[in-house]
Amino acid sequence: MTALTELLNRHWPQWQDWIAITRFNRPIGSYLLLGPTLWALWIAAEGMPDLHLLVIFVVGVFLMRSAGCIINDFADRKVDGFVKRTAQRPMATGRISSRQALTGFAVLVFAAFLLVLLTNKLTVMLSFAALGLASLYPFMKRYTHLPQVFLGAAYSCCIPMAFAAQTGNVPEVAWLLYIANLSWTVAYDTMYAMVDRDDDVNVGIKSTAVLFGDLDIVMIGILQAVTLFCLLAAGSQLLLGWPYYAAVAAGAVFFIWQLWAIRSREREPCFTEFLRSYWFGLIIWLGIAAHYWLTQASV
Repeated sequence: MTALTELLNRHWPQWQDWIAITRFNRPIGSYLLLGPTLWALWIAAEGMPDLHLLVIFVVGVFLMRSAGCIINDFADRKVDGFVKRTAQRPMATGRISSRQALTGFAVLVFAAFLLVLLTNKLTVMLSFAALGLASLYPFMKRYTHLPQVFLGAAYSCCIPMAFAAQTGNVPEVAWLLYIANLSWTVAYDTMYAMVDRDDDVNVGIKSTAVLFGDLDIVMIGILQAVTLFCLLAAGSQLLLGWPYYAAVAAGAVFFIWQLWAIRSREREPCFTEFLRSYWFGLIIWLGIAAHYWLTQASV
């Protein structure tokens, strides 16, 4: 490992900065996006999805999340230096230039698009909406207190895309899952925004954490309740069995734990619970997968 590090340092001095700006060393965001992607793929296929689609979407999740991180840092390059948590990011310190960042963003998006081209026309069309929302989200912090809603809308595009790729259409239940994931995303990203709220107020960055103020925990709870309601409604439409409802119940307990853990509104517990949020997506996927496995095993 030391020899590889020395080789990279000699021939590509910026490699650690590129790891940092793409967050390849911090995959939590990818895990958060992967959860609902797997929900949709398993439901659309009524079990194990087509292997090539599973590979396309998993790789695509990591590529697009990293592309999103680059464009986010590009949008925040002039303010990150004034926020404690982001002051040492590569663009904030000038270690990666704007041109380099945009080039990296374009390369990752192009790679993801090549993967989408291996699906079908409807999925390709939906991918343009996903790219537009992902590119727009970072700039919304200047104009609205609802950038988390734009992030939720972007992250949730994986759901109709997965249905389109697997089945060639997007059924109504996909939009229930879309709303569930959008609400969940706003909830966990509000926790994330609570970490930087004091700094954001000082530099003029808008967020749901700033908007909600003292009602932040109440609003997170409401958003989580919307997520659970939509998941229950989707399960009813799909006639899912007890493993799914057990997973939703476990997810509800997880949400209650998170609300309790962030009750002090201090930076560290808010950040910790944001980092743990991907477990909810995993729990729901396990319930979905278990339902279809048991159903197929009993046939």
